[in-house]
Amino acid sequence: MNTETNDKPILMIALGGNALILKGQEGTIEDQFENLRITVRQIARLSKDYKIIITHGNGPQVGNLLLQQESCEDVPRLPLEILVAQTEGQIGYMIEATLDSELMELGIDYRPLVSLLTYVVVDKNDPGFANPTKPIGPSFTKERAAEMPYPTVETPKGYRRVVASPRPVTIIEKREIETLIQMDFIVICCGGGGIPVIREGRAFQGVDAVIDKDLASVCLAQEVKADVFVIATDVKGVMLNFGTKNQKMLEAVTPEEATCHIQEGQFSTGSMLPKVEACVEFATNSGKRAVITSVENIERAVVKGDIGTRFVRRDA
Repeated sequence: MNTETNDKPILMIALGGNALILKGQEGTIEDQFENLRITVRQIARLSKDYKIIITHGNGPQVGNLLLQQESCEDVPRLPLEILVAQTEGQIGYMIEATLDSELMELGIDYRPLVSLLTYVVVDKNDPGFANPTKPIGPSFTKERAAEMPYPTVETPKGYRRVVASPRPVTIIEKREIETLIQMDFIVICCGGGGIPVIREGRAFQGVDAVIDKDLASVCLAQEVKADVFVIATDVKGVMLNFGTKNQKMLEAVTPEEATCHIQEGQFSTGSMLPKVEACVEFATNSGKRAVITSVENIERAVVKGDIGTRFVRRDA
């Protein structure tokens, strides 16, 4: 391996579901591939100077799989961890295929890519199992949500189904991922937060839950010692007093300041809160930069650092 490759910093990019399905779209495969190009074109350019790890959400996709199997009695129903694994393969393939095309457009004929099914350990006693908070699937009106046979929660996009979302403890494949990025692979992993498992002695057992993608991503970012952590979503940055006449965007913020805003209840549990928590954790523990920005501004946020909400320690 050459020295130039070894010296490249590690960039972790956590893609939100809107990287594939925009608000108001039906979410056809054609839509998803077209939307991915906006994001992936930037990642292809960044890969010249960074070792890249890509994680991604799966809320719309896993929610659709649940709806599909609930509408058919002729096929055995699958637990959530199996559906998460299915979406890891589905979305990983789509990102890989799009990224390969964009790399070729840049004249890069070969750059190794890999999509990795990822186990994420959770605590079997995590309170998240008793208090479902993770939104998945399509959005509904308040009236339609009241008719649903499962719990829902209000989000900025409407009412959505919620499922258990325990916090991640560790990423099982962290050593394999670290080895691959040192070999200059672009690694796609922790799809939908990864496949949730609990330890049973020396073995693992899948559990019926969905892990928050941003919290799983920051767990991995710290375990592989990432240098920059970017969460890409459908807004330019983090808003204070969201939805009011006093709404304003946070630009540069310290972990301590962001924590105060969390304690004030500024961020929605099913939307911005886990993103802010993830960035606070990364900036606090690593002393390095974390950013929340829109999918259109990933490259600018990394290279220029003048857009989005930037989380940096005072002493960094």
